[in-house]
Amino acid sequence: MAHHNLDSLDKKILRLIAEDARTPFLEVARACNVSGAAIHQRIQKLTNLGVLKGSKFIIDPEKIGYETCAYIGLNLKHPEKFDEAIEALRKIPEVVECHYTTGDYDMFIKMYARNNHHLLDIIHDGLQPLGLSRSETIISFNSAFNRQLPIVDMPADEEEEEEENEE
Repeated sequence: MAHHNLDSLDKKILRLIAEDARTPFLEVARACNVSGAAIHQRIQKLTNLGVLKGSKFIIDPEKIGYETCAYIGLNLKHPEKFDEAIEALRKIPEVVECHYTTGDYDMFIKMYARNNHHLLDIIHDGLQPLGLSRSETIISFNSAFNRQLPIVDMPADEEEEEEENEE
């Protein structure tokens, strides 16, 4: 996966919008001492590079009736059927994340259920038909925190520093 070197303006923009994606571009522009058009262009560039992956409102699952959060490690009887298993998992709306992993599991998923009975139904009706050799379910009592990665100052390429100084 490509690593993108970000200049200081990119990093400042990312820091500002990571805190609140609804911050108006003109407010970001004022904080960065550049024009609104420049911010718009930078946001577009960061989106095109895949650094930014959209913006969204975050729904609190508990507030809409999903009281159980579970992480489940999955092992397939037939690992060559990964793609089929992934497509089946996509069809289970309560599964919100799926990761290929190393270690004890082929895949690790995060899901929400209305309660433990609903969780059991999803495991029985949705996950078992995937052809699992085994699974392990870990129920989360509560999320201690959830955050974006920090935008760190990594050494920029010499060419980029020269370009910045010319601007």
